[in-house]
Amino acid sequence: MRKIIFGAVVLAALLSACNNTVKQKKNVVSEQKKTEIAGRYTCTMHPDVLKDKPGVCPKCGMDLVEKDN
Repeated sequence: MRKIIFGAVVLAALLSACNNTVKQKKNVVSEQKKTEIAGRYTCTMHPDVLKDKPGVCPKCGMDLVEKDN
């Protein structure tokens, strides 16, 4: 009986963990889209850095350039 209960608890934990991963991925994708819309300036060495106004890259200090769409 203990094995059945233990198995059910483990199965529930695994299913719960899988469900959270899908939600987190959707949030990451929507955040990236928001950043791409707002970000007009990027670093040539770090394309993941997007800003809405000119400045310097926080990773390498290079000037941000206007992004080609």
